[in-house]
Amino acid sequence: MIDVPLSVLDLAPVAAGSTAGEALRHTTELARRTEELGYQRFWVAEHHNMPGIASSAPAVLIAHLAAATSTIRVGSGGVMLPNHAPLVVAEQFGTLEALHPGRIDLGIGRAPGTDQMTALALRRTMEGLSAEDFPQELQHLMGYFAGDPRLRITATPGNGEAPAIWLLGSSGFSAQLAGLLGLPFSFAHHFSSANTDAALALYRQNFRPSQWLDKPYAMVAVSAVCADTDERAEQLSWPSVLSFLRLRQGRPGPMPSVEEAAAYPYTELDLEFVHSRQDGQAMGSPETVRRQLTGLLERTGADELMLTTQVYDIADRVRSFELIAEKVAGGLHRPN
Repeated sequence: MIDVPLSVLDLAPVAAGSTAGEALRHTTELARRTEELGYQRFWVAEHHNMPGIASSAPAVLIAHLAAATSTIRVGSGGVMLPNHAPLVVAEQFGTLEALHPGRIDLGIGRAPGTDQMTALALRRTMEGLSAEDFPQELQHLMGYFAGDPRLRITATPGNGEAPAIWLLGSSGFSAQLAGLLGLPFSFAHHFSSANTDAALALYRQNFRPSQWLDKPYAMVAVSAVCADTDERAEQLSWPSVLSFLRLRQGRPGPMPSVEEAAAYPYTELDLEFVHSRQDGQAMGSPETVRRQLTGLLERTGADELMLTTQVYDIADRVRSFELIAEKVAGGLHRPN
């Protein structure tokens, strides 16, 4: 049995009644505290046109977080490559790596992370709005870091300043591509739990040793809310649930309070969706969360777990990571 590294994925949630500036300050506070607690890495995700998420500019936020910390790895979970020119991403993350050598992760996704209208506003053209060009764009991005002469452009910083590159996914496409390229792979179990096992199997089956990895390395992102009791953890989880329900209904907004989420008139269909979304996640007291994460490790054989905790109050968010570090992490193992 070996110990399992734990990491953090944060969306800089904007709570109802607060501002994006407060959300970003809370994310900075969380990054500092999770570094103290011994978490492996701290990632932020790219989302656009979502009033409840302040992490729309990952490279800018990563620069701030890396400067506010000293040892924890900081990165993107992820940068949605179809939204950006590969050269721009290479220069941004080359700059980050040059400023904070050995601490930057570039997690890359192929989804837009937003709606079609916002994707068009980002890209300023109808061309490339699908993810079909993703493999070629990824090849160009990696080429800029490697100084590929065929590109006839030198990314500065970028060439020779490569961060650790990860592929992210919620289905089989990126899993296979990550395996073929010999890259580490992070699966979005927190919103696509039904696809986890199949995607990890594809990754491992297609893996080819590379300059980056000798063997597959899979990280699983999982929602985790830990509190002193199961009942309190469930209460804290409902604002995130209501936020996602509203997003599905085309009404995104700031994260509601625990009281607002508890008073919402959920339909039977809503509750059915909630239960399906909570399937396979970790929520409860430290004992309950340890049992749930152990089950996930046994099921997936993950090399690392990335925890995302979307709750209304920053104190509850910090407390969840403290409880997991102090009362859960030491009991987590996976079979060799």
